[in-house]
Amino acid sequence: MDLSPDEVARRSADAMWANDRASKWLGAVIDAVGPGTATLSMTVEAHHCNGHDICHGGYIFTLADSAFAFACNSYNDRAVAQHNVISYIAPGRLGDRLSAVATEVIREGRSGVYDVTVRNQHGVTVATFRGASRTIGGLNFQP
Repeated sequence: MDLSPDEVARRSADAMWANDRASKWLGAVIDAVGPGTATLSMTVEAHHCNGHDICHGGYIFTLADSAFAFACNSYNDRAVAQHNVISYIAPGRLGDRLSAVATEVIREGRSGVYDVTVRNQHGVTVATFRGASRTIGGLNFQP
């Protein structure tokens, strides 16, 4: 059975999502996935807000990290984060719909680099994230 790159990405995402309790608990959904790319979104709820009444950076980081994870696993090669960094640009506010768009910068050998931009429903950039991945062997699903 030959699968297109888009089908491989979708099946990899489905396999990962089945056990991704963290992203589900966050309230994230997968909006799109393709080879080297993924978009996840969430609505900022009261339990996501910190003492400044804005979205806690850890939740924004988790959303970006989850988008990164689905992007770097989109080839059906199991991959994990090697390291990553985030810059917060603007606050996420209660009721905001945040979308994290992950895009592959480079994938070579066992390593990859991915950029993620988190924006609100108005297109305002809330954060930028860069993640480095490392494949660890194994498949997300059996073709």
